[in-house]
Amino acid sequence: MARKGRDISGWLVVDKPAGPTSTAVVNKVRWAFNAKKAGHAGTLDPDATGVLAIALGEATKTVPYVTDALKAYRFTVRLGASTNTDDAEGEVLSTSDLRPTDDQIKDALGAFVGDIQQVPPAFSAVKIDGERAYKRARDGEEVTLAARPLWVEELLMTGRPDADHVELEMICGKGGYVRAIARDLGAALGCYGHVLTLRRTWSGPFDAEDGLTLDMIEEMARTPELDTHLQPLETGLVDLPELKATPEGTVRLRNGNPGQVLPGDVEYGDEAWASSDGRAVAVGIYRSGELHPARVFNTT
Repeated sequence: MARKGRDISGWLVVDKPAGPTSTAVVNKVRWAFNAKKAGHAGTLDPDATGVLAIALGEATKTVPYVTDALKAYRFTVRLGASTNTDDAEGEVLSTSDLRPTDDQIKDALGAFVGDIQQVPPAFSAVKIDGERAYKRARDGEEVTLAARPLWVEELLMTGRPDADHVELEMICGKGGYVRAIARDLGAALGCYGHVLTLRRTWSGPFDAEDGLTLDMIEEMARTPELDTHLQPLETGLVDLPELKATPEGTVRLRNGNPGQVLPGDVEYGDEAWASSDGRAVAVGIYRSGELHPARVFNTT
């Protein structure tokens, strides 16, 4: 049975408040637009705030490209205690009276920049044999997760309100856990640590300053005014090169076949997206004057 709702496509930037899950925000946005389909690019913890980019309709096909993009976070670490969730909501596991100096903190940050290996928190959405790690952790199981590669472009200390707290900003790639950074930084400093507050300031092409609050979405729900805040689905493709499809190529691409594109700044084997009259037609691999589609957009 077909899902009820409108065939509406685009991106909405939500400035998520602390409290609701990312899934709850997606459901609220889908209801507000009466949209058939919605998804998000990059989960935020319930207590985290900031950019949650919601894709509607055909824009959901561009979610992987936003998920893979760099993201920026501003967060506060509480020094002197570790918790089982690596944030302030968890049970305290260990404490320490040791407090590092500003210089010691700055010196320690270097180990978390570049290509690093990071063990996700036990209370995370990582799957173990098909089950979320946080479900096992909540049931009291001892959760052991393997380290994963993470690219951290920048990690800076931006403030020290008092001896117990340090304010940081981080830019990182896909799959980074700020809670793990706080945990591992505290361990490296010998004083323990966990996240106290966390805000995602931007994610790929989307900025928190452009985000709507849930109250604003509620007020504009099911009205044409809300539609004006949608960004085009092509926004999710800004990190990929664009190639213009020929008229014949457009028809072939829309049917899922390789289609001719005009020359552009791409090389054989590069991933790119093809456009016609400024609208996305397909994403795929460029080979010898043609784009071989992996995803086709129904934007007509």
